[in-house]
Order: sequence, then C-alpha cells, then structure tokens
Amino acid sequence: MTSAALEGIIVLDLTQFESGTTCTETLAWLGAEVIKIERPGTGEQGRAGYGDKSEANSYDFVLLNANKKSITLDIKHPKGQELIRRLVEHADVFVENFRPGAIERLGLGYDTLCKLNRRLIYAQIKGFGSDGPYADFPAFDPIGQSTGGCAAITGEPDGPPMQAGPNLADSGTGIHCALGILAALYQRTVTGLGQRIEVAMQDVVINFCRPSWGQYLRTGRATGRVGNGMPLAPVAPCGVFPCRPGGPNDYVYIYTSRWPGSRQWEKLLEVIGRTDLLDDPRFATPETRYKNNSEVEKIISAWTRTRTKYEAMEELGRAGVPAGAILTNADLSNDPYLRRRGMIVEVEHPQLGPVVMPGFPLQMSASRVPVKPAPLLGEHNEEVYIKMLGLSAGELERLQREGVV
Repeated sequence: MTSAALEGIIVLDLTQFESGTTCTETLAWLGAEVIKIERPGTGEQGRAGYGDKSEANSYDFVLLNANKKSITLDIKHPKGQELIRRLVEHADVFVENFRPGAIERLGLGYDTLCKLNRRLIYAQIKGFGSDGPYADFPAFDPIGQSTGGCAAITGEPDGPPMQAGPNLADSGTGIHCALGILAALYQRTVTGLGQRIEVAMQDVVINFCRPSWGQYLRTGRATGRVGNGMPLAPVAPCGVFPCRPGGPNDYVYIYTSRWPGSRQWEKLLEVIGRTDLLDDPRFATPETRYKNNSEVEKIISAWTRTRTKYEAMEELGRAGVPAGAILTNADLSNDPYLRRRGMIVEVEHPQLGPVVMPGFPLQMSASRVPVKPAPLLGEHNEEVYIKMLGLSAGELERLQREGVV
C-alpha cells in the first residue's frame, strides 16, 4: 500500500486554459486535492474547446484537468468572494493565472488572503514580470516563446523565426510554478509560513533556452537558427533522415556526438555497412564531417530509406548510436510499452466515453495516484460546500438560486 506524495494538501485552482491548469494538474497527479473554482453555468473557458462536441467538455479541458474536483462560484459576487475567503482558511495553495491585476481588483490579492491564512502559498502565473515594463501585457504561448528567446533559435537558417511545436511557455510555466509550490511547501515545514510565488512565461522560456547561450557567450553574436541541427555546436550527422514507406512522419532523427571523438560515427558506419569510409579524410573528424554534411546526409539516407523509422531506431540504438523515430501522438497512443508504463492511459469520461491521453511522467516508488477523469462542471459542489465549509443543504440551494454557485 502506498499513499500519494501530496495527500492532505488542498489547492484552490482559479486557473484557465493551459499554463495554470498544467500547474494544478501536476499537483493533482502528485495527490493534492485540487478544487477547481469555475463560473456558474459555463465554467472555465477551456471547457468549450475548439470544434469539439458542444454538449460535452472539450478534449482540451479533459487533458489538462484530470484528477481535479470542480465547484462553481461567482467570484465577482460579494457572497462568492466571502466563500472564497472561507475556502482559503482551509487551503494550503492558491493558484491563479488571470490577466494582470484582475485578481487584485476582486479583493483576492496576496496581501489580503495571507492575512486569513499565514500558511497559504499563493502562486501567480503571468506573461511578464509584475515589476517590469510589460507587466500589464496579455500573453499566450507564442508570446512567451517569442519574448523568451525560443522563436529566435527555431526554424531554418534562411527562414523566419518559428515557435516550437510543444507549448513551452504555457505548460513549461505551469510545471515551473508547480516546482516552486513544492519548494514553498517544504520551506513551510521549517518556517510555518506560506509565501507568494510569481512565474512569468518570458522567464521560463529564457530558462529553457539556457543551452543556446553558450554559443552566444563564445561568439558574442546572437545564437542563430539551425533547423534540425544543434545550436550548441556544428555536428554531423544531426537531423532527420527519410524512412520507408515515405509518409509525412516516416523519418528517424540521428545524432552523433562530437564527444568522445568519432566513436558514435564509427558505430554508425558499421551499422549501415559503410566501414569503407572509416579512413576517408572527408569524414575523419567532427569538423570535416560538418563541412561535408550534404554528402553525409546522402550516405545515411541511402540506408534509412530501406528501413522503417522503428527499424532504423532499433538497429542504431542497439549499436550505441543516438537515434529516435519521429513518433506522432497516434504512434504514442498505440505504444503497448507506454500503456504498460502508465505514460499513456485510458480514462472513462461520463460525457466523452473512453479517452486515451498522456499520464504523468514521474515514476515514484512510494506514491501512487489513480487516474481520474476531469470533473464535470460543479460536480463537487455538495462535497466542498457542505462537507468542507459546513453549509446546510438549504443554504447551498439558496446560493444556487441567487446565482452565487
């Protein structure tokens, strides 16, 4: 029998869309009791999704709100704000990612709530630092990627800047925020006090781009775009190579490190049956291979075109050559190992039916949290308002009639 790492921790979740919901879902995956507070009637905007079934929760919402509870509450209503303050007295963590200044205008800022609960950890996710020139600017993932340095190093050398496919600014900021909350929970065991946490998308993307700064510091010039190459240093081979049968994602990424020496390059030549090139001066060193990269790509592509992306990855990986098949979410969803591992899970949603989705990547020997689907809107109103706050059924019914919950 194992318990959850954050069992007993109560999180008030006033987040929407992705950055905040990723933070609170991470805490829920770790076993915290996350109470999502949503507007009556419609709920969080993310429930509507993008082109999903209008009568059901969107897949986007389901993916970002697993293992949470949902209550409805009009936080603009005076009685709703009073209920929030009562919930804060029971909570360990409060998380919000509204537009800058919105939560403070509602009278729910840190300076107010920390007086109600000195142990409260109050976390805020914003686009930019609250004391900077862009503090009041709205921001979504592409804005965070652009202003944090990611777009500048993503794309082809002769093409425009591009945002990365993964939502680094949104989900990355949420995970950084969860990390800060965990640190604050630990510090609270020493000090007995909570604290305010602020995480800005721009700051997080800068942190993700940390390795690209080496090139800038060495040359004094802004790190450029290298397509599928490595921005750290010129390396060959380093990129995607076409595989059989030639579909849009039938590629394998192959990378041979500059260190140590040319050992991985030599192993690669053995696998593809081109040991005749071991003494070829064009490919003798990392520098000469990079100089002759177009020829390197032709040689390797001639071999990869005769294999599927899985076959190429397996042959090269077994030989100690770094290689990875280009896997789509369809590929990953049907991977039997990832299903067994729990990285891909299937949950039964009451509206959408079976939903296959990513699980939680941390594997912990003494913490287990069963996967639960995202909650329906207001599903836990009675549990929270009656059992936690002690309202009577009549009081709850009256608040519902008044549109407070």
